[in-house]
Amino acid sequence: MKTDSTQSFRTETGNRRWGRVQQDGIGDPYLQARKPEGRVVCPECGAFYNEGRWTWSQYPTAGTEQACPACRRIHDRIPAGILTLSGAFLADHKRELLDIIHRQEILEKEEHPLNRIMDVKETPDSIVVETTDIHLPQRIGKACHRAYKGELTTRYDQDAYFVRVDWSREP
Repeated sequence: MKTDSTQSFRTETGNRRWGRVQQDGIGDPYLQARKPEGRVVCPECGAFYNEGRWTWSQYPTAGTEQACPACRRIHDRIPAGILTLSGAFLADHKRELLDIIHRQEILEKEEHPLNRIMDVKETPDSIVVETTDIHLPQRIGKACHRAYKGELTTRYDQDAYFVRVDWSREP
């Protein structure tokens, strides 16, 4: 597994953190510079913003309606991450790989409502997954690598909040 532009570093408290985004201070431009005032509900997906974070709530109380960052990205068609699965192995295992993709989205989205799949494009030679964040394509790529080995590469954009993850395997 290769990872470009990712280094380990220690925070001021001594905790070890991984990731170029945290290290370089490149943040998601779809997150607002100022936190929304009070409670906010996304009219598109129902995510609920309260006390500094977007969550899913069983009992969302009334709040200002405002599209969440993930819904804004989906509307603008600007992914933060792209995962490409390819290789001859794909032909015989496409269904299993699609199951991994959707299972990982479910697991990630339960706790992080802003981490979603925007689109899944299938061709005979590849599966391309566009996401609203940089963590989900890495999670899916690692799950494919754990399940089927292969070659996993992660590349961060040096100047933007964007990641490209490629997983491939030959038979």
